[in-house]
Amino acid sequence: MAFSPGDHVLVEAESTDRAVRRGVVEEVVRDDPHPRYRIRWDDGHESIYTPAAGALKRDEPAGRSA
Repeated sequence: MAFSPGDHVLVEAESTDRAVRRGVVEEVVRDDPHPRYRIRWDDGHESIYTPAAGALKRDEPAGRSA
């Protein structure tokens, strides 16, 4: 699944010790087949994220319903 700037995303941790991370795609650094995204996370940090297959999912922003 490809994402675009402005998309709200979430990453569910495989470990039960970690909480779900939510953020907004700020930039597509590299497209498929090996995408990389610059994501601004809800805690205020930004990082370049290279998702494993199925690790990054689309999320609805708070206050919006599908």
